[in-house]
Amino acid sequence: ILDPVWVAAAYLLIGVIFVPLGLTFNAQSSDVVEMKIQYDGAPEDGVPYQNCSIAQPFANRSCQLIFTVEEDMEAPVLVHYEMGEFYQNHRKYIQSRDDYQLMGEDQDKFGEMFCAPLDKLTMNGVEQRLSPCGFVANTFFNDVFKLNSATYQMQEKGIAWKSDVDDRFKQPKDFRSEACSSCDDVACSCDGEEWSCTEPWRDDDGTCFLYFYPDDNTTWYLHETYSPVINPIEGVTNEHFIVWMRTAALPTFRKLYGYIEEDIPAGTILTFNLTANYEVKSFLGQKKLILSTTNWLGGKNDYVGFFFLLVGSICLALGVLFGSKHYFDPRRLGDPKYLKVKEE
Repeated sequence: ILDPVWVAAAYLLIGVIFVPLGLTFNAQSSDVVEMKIQYDGAPEDGVPYQNCSIAQPFANRSCQLIFTVEEDMEAPVLVHYEMGEFYQNHRKYIQSRDDYQLMGEDQDKFGEMFCAPLDKLTMNGVEQRLSPCGFVANTFFNDVFKLNSATYQMQEKGIAWKSDVDDRFKQPKDFRSEACSSCDDVACSCDGEEWSCTEPWRDDDGTCFLYFYPDDNTTWYLHETYSPVINPIEGVTNEHFIVWMRTAALPTFRKLYGYIEEDIPAGTILTFNLTANYEVKSFLGQKKLILSTTNWLGGKNDYVGFFFLLVGSICLALGVLFGSKHYFDPRRLGDPKYLKVKEE
């Protein structure tokens, strides 16, 4: 049975634990250095705005976003993009995907049902199956950020969960690719039925690849929609795509785009070359680019510390209130005078 002493002591104990934790979390959050630039959508108060808005998808508009580092930033410096007013948490949106198809398996009727109406499309009068299908895969964020610096490099590998990369996203089971010994080699050709490509794909290092996608004439693959952001060799294993496929719980969310492994001193100017393709005007959304350091608690988050301080303060107040009441005006438990007898 809870008696007043135990109740008051429990409230005081929770308060004594939560208040110092809240102060610690706030101190840790304040140590995180964060900078953000909004570049599309209605300007937000207090956020620097550098206009690179577009009115149509796949606009391929080129801009530069320039950050002036005001405080020293210790590595790793994380690069996120932030979306506003985009409801990835809608039930229909979350369900509109085929996880077996994303793992390289053939699509079945249940996959088509979950993905409908984005399971097929008509191109030049020919109906083609979408691979991958569904709302999540086919609303992929395809703005491109490139750090323009001779001193610093932005890494874009290792941004997705290892379990997702290893187990949940695979190319179609009959897909194959082959690197050419030379792009000028006569054998580096897509001619014949062995390969489905129309021409070899060349990577940033100058290596050419031949590739084959099964049922290429009747299937529209991811790299065909989002070229050159998604290349045909990676396809659904592209880590930016994998990060996007982990849907967010709130309408304003951040997703990791890359990271910088060097410390950045105050006064440094960082320039990002932006290619804007993702249109947000139609749903009154916003887009931002964010640079942030991190610590053992993660990124900057003032809400956690505020929550602990709020709960701790309320518990302390209740503990003092109940304790004072019991001390100055105690009620003896089991006192018969508080019993009421119902008369017939």
